[in-house]
Amino acid sequence: MSEAEKSTLAVALAYDKPRAPRVVAMGRGWLGQKIIEIAEANGVPLQHDAALAEALATVELETEIPEDLYRAVAIVIGYVLRTNAARV
Repeated sequence: MSEAEKSTLAVALAYDKPRAPRVVAMGRGWLGQKIIEIAEANGVPLQHDAALAEALATVELETEIPEDLYRAVAIVIGYVLRTNAARV
């Protein structure tokens, strides 16, 4: 495993309106790579933002994101919505 793969951090979010997004999966190294592979295999758009991933990695699984991350996550949700709309 390369250094990049060892340090890979992946965080998956779920968003069910009207609640705040919540962290549903996270992992580093092998597990992070696996999360990315599963997302790609299922057509889930990926957003690469190391600083946001590090911040989200501090949130416990199945916990809503804190308010101070709303703006950054809203940008990601907007990206996902645009990506999904372009696929249709």
